[in-house]
Amino acid sequence: MNVAFIPVRGGSKSIPLKNIKLICGKPLVYWTIKAACACEYIDKVYIATDNIKIRETVEQFKNEEDAICSKVVVIERSAESASDNASTEYAMLEFAEKYEFDNIVLIQATSPLLKSSDLSKGFEVFAEKETDSVLSVVRQKRFLWKNNVNGFAYATNYDIFNRPRRQDFDGYMVENGAFYISSKDGLINSQNRISGNIKAVEMEEDTFFEIDEPDDWVIVEALMKENGMDTYNNSLTIPEIKIFLTDCDGVLTDGGMYYSENGDELKKFNTRDGMAFKLLKEKGIITGIITGENVELNKRRAHKLKLDMLVCGCMDKETAVKRIAKEHGVDLKNVAYVGDDINDLNVIKLVGFSCCPADALPQIRKAAGYITESKGGEGVIREIVERWFQDM
Repeated sequence: MNVAFIPVRGGSKSIPLKNIKLICGKPLVYWTIKAACACEYIDKVYIATDNIKIRETVEQFKNEEDAICSKVVVIERSAESASDNASTEYAMLEFAEKYEFDNIVLIQATSPLLKSSDLSKGFEVFAEKETDSVLSVVRQKRFLWKNNVNGFAYATNYDIFNRPRRQDFDGYMVENGAFYISSKDGLINSQNRISGNIKAVEMEEDTFFEIDEPDDWVIVEALMKENGMDTYNNSLTIPEIKIFLTDCDGVLTDGGMYYSENGDELKKFNTRDGMAFKLLKEKGIITGIITGENVELNKRRAHKLKLDMLVCGCMDKETAVKRIAKEHGVDLKNVAYVGDDINDLNVIKLVGFSCCPADALPQIRKAAGYITESKGGEGVIREIVERWFQDM
């Protein structure tokens, strides 16, 4: 049996919880899971994590996209194997002690450009005679230099008097960290991810980049977009928006209900959304809140934001949105709506541009055209406006 092993820990320092941070509309780890599950040579895909948020996120999209993630099994990894000083081999050996398999492919979640075809090619090479291990590489055509003991530089991979043209230069192979294949016996005996007779599988040049630092994130996301890997976020085409409406709790707030010692109800709004509504109004877009609540706090917030309308105590948002569009002579395809809960679902399906926060209900996330990276109360409207409306 061939298994994929994807270790994802919660202790990333440069990009906190980067393995579940959205990239091109999905958590980072989703992309390697998708590639592994689509590989015909892989029987099970194990996600090993020490973090409850990562576990919940993987379980969530596993349940939502069962057809894609049917091979996924989420397992615990020890705190020791997820520490800053522990090697990946430590986690692999810990896994090997507990689970049965014949061969293992270690996949790094930080390589979202990995394709199922890359993994298939890896297993096909692994099956070749006398091959013990396989790793992924990228061919680089760069001229390498080093300093000698006297501090003078010299070329290490070409003759300076016979500089080759790029098309005639073989270059050199670099590990891109995407995947490593070995047998269980090979892993245990060598205590290493690769050993014995090793072969390399070349991947596309773009896959040279791994996500370790924030700058890597920007580069890799741009490459993913070029490769058409957006799920819905950037590939979405939206009509001209004339009315922008939103729910309140769970979108403009975190959905929490706070009470003072005197019993006063409190809510936390994000100031960044205020600037977003200002930008919308400057573009001549009608703005408003539609909420099932009828409380003074929402009225004060709507007044401060200088919104065009506030519909309170609304139990039928679909009818309300239809009425608003009709009153302003606007087609529903030119209406945008942001919601997070079940009473927003009909409107999400109704309007021309629908959005929801990252922590919206599963049904809402599935139906919405755009899911923000922000959770409710974290500047959801600001993110939407900056991403979709700045250049309109």
